[in-house]
Amino acid sequence: MAERGFRKQSTTAVSDSGLRAALDHFTGAFVRMRESAQDELPNWEEMRRCAHRIKAHTMTRLDDYLLQLESKLEAAGGQVLWARTAEEASAVIVDIAGRHGCKRAVKSKSMTSEEVHLNEALQRAGVTPVETDLGEYVAQLAQERPSHILAPIIHKTRQDVGRLLAEKLKIPYTEEVEEMTRIARSTLRRDFFSADLGISGANFAVAETGTLVIVENEGNARLSTSLPRVHVVLMGIEKLLPRFADLGLFLPLLTRAATGQKMSSYVSLITGPRQQDDGPDHLYVVLLDNGRSQMLADPLMRQALYCIRCSACINICPVYKRTGGHSYDSVYPGPIGSVISPFLMGRDSHSELPFASTLCGACAEVCPMRIPLPEQLLSLRRQAADRGRSNPHLGRALRMWSFLQRHPRLRGLVLAMARTVQRLPGSSALFSRLPLLGEWSSFRSLPSLSRPGAKR
Repeated sequence: MAERGFRKQSTTAVSDSGLRAALDHFTGAFVRMRESAQDELPNWEEMRRCAHRIKAHTMTRLDDYLLQLESKLEAAGGQVLWARTAEEASAVIVDIAGRHGCKRAVKSKSMTSEEVHLNEALQRAGVTPVETDLGEYVAQLAQERPSHILAPIIHKTRQDVGRLLAEKLKIPYTEEVEEMTRIARSTLRRDFFSADLGISGANFAVAETGTLVIVENEGNARLSTSLPRVHVVLMGIEKLLPRFADLGLFLPLLTRAATGQKMSSYVSLITGPRQQDDGPDHLYVVLLDNGRSQMLADPLMRQALYCIRCSACINICPVYKRTGGHSYDSVYPGPIGSVISPFLMGRDSHSELPFASTLCGACAEVCPMRIPLPEQLLSLRRQAADRGRSNPHLGRALRMWSFLQRHPRLRGLVLAMARTVQRLPGSSALFSRLPLLGEWSSFRSLPSLSRPGAKR
């Protein structure tokens, strides 16, 4: 879908009143819960500053910490594999499945696996992937990609879900949430017991101990990582924390910024494969680059690697709340997605995303990691313009405006003509047909072009 672009897809989305209502309702709820949870901590701002410093330090020594993580994981009985690209990551996991004769994979929610299109690669290799997070499971049944990092089906009503379950599972229609959850749980239970491969991401990985940390609210990640005989963890190289003690800071930051919880229902700490009576026989950790090293090399863009995927910036973003996640054509929507998607999924195919922002700054204000998202978006806009990938009408308009500012007499003449036209009947229709100005005025009222100093 990348060739369709954000502009075309968002134009369709903003006309969907049902989508806007769902987004307003759920993102508004997330925002209120986050604010309430943060207000309980008088040292919230100090926590943010401390977390920012830890991540900044980690990124300056990322190679050392990655090697330390590899050493600790292998000492605990795990195996570490490296993937430079999305294709390599999928190929590595498909190879693991083939080596162990795996035919069914249960997956806990993993944005990284969506990033590399892992499900499609598994299916081509004859392995059936089953999403076990409830939202992801519904999205898979609908053959859709998630539209939100935390709430994959934020764009669907319960009636939508009820009709989908009735169609795909051949069951009587119901829109009762508890009943739909019970049905999904019963169906997925069979997959948990029959799967021979479990796939997960990781919220954090601790270099000091080789511990992998998974945060969730449903319990499906624990079943996905403990019941199958093979467990594969796919994680970006930026997920590292230096010390185990750092979890005491990052876990409450994540859960409060994400869902407003003091702590998630389940926090799993995994260090190696089966130790005694439970757990998988084999543990593989696939460390994914896929453009992250390119971000690491840029001092400004590097800070996007501090992201802990809480989605606070998505929930507060006025653009996301009107367009939804699918308009971004990326598993990472919203402000953070607009910054990282060009690096992870191709700058040319996602060149419009840095322009999908009002630059209001709300995203930076709520980010628990203090990522300077507006500055990064502006930098990417400049880079897109240098590559000739910005809006050509905008470039011409800015050059014309710059020219007029350097020639005040001509500027006065142009504004006088514009004021005259604006007073004519039907002037709004005339302005709406002009390049760039027409798009701008489709959703805004053109301000009065009164004379300088004149009373309005």
